[in-house]
Amino acid sequence: MSKVSFVSNNTTFKLKQTVRHRTWVERIIIANHKFPSEIQFIFSNDTFLADLNKKYLNHSTFTDIITFNYNSGHYISGDIFISIERVKANAEKFKADFNSELQRVMIHGILHLLGYNDKTDAEKKKIRKKEDEALLILNQI
Repeated sequence: MSKVSFVSNNTTFKLKQTVRHRTWVERIIIANHKFPSEIQFIFSNDTFLADLNKKYLNHSTFTDIITFNYNSGHYISGDIFISIERVKANAEKFKADFNSELQRVMIHGILHLLGYNDKTDAEKKKIRKKEDEALLILNQI
């Protein structure tokens, strides 16, 4: 049973259309021949994610997303931390709408849980294509 949830921590941001986003996440997972399980999106701020980044990944930089994978077999589970401040800054940088940038980051985390990586140029190209495909599906919901 899927338990996709959305919480805010150290931010006033609240995700709108949670049913739509939950349905979308579940569809993407199922389309990848996996089963959605407990997935939590935690919307926070730069400071919180920077602390996580340093503590768990030994990186001393700001980031828009950190994904913790708790998958078990074909069941997709994890915590996806997203910095709302970083998403806003990146939306401005890439001249994108905030909601579009947020949705891209959200599905990026799901794709990491599904086993997609972005270390090499080839992997980055592949995950970007998957993000674009997922965003098209969201537009249909």
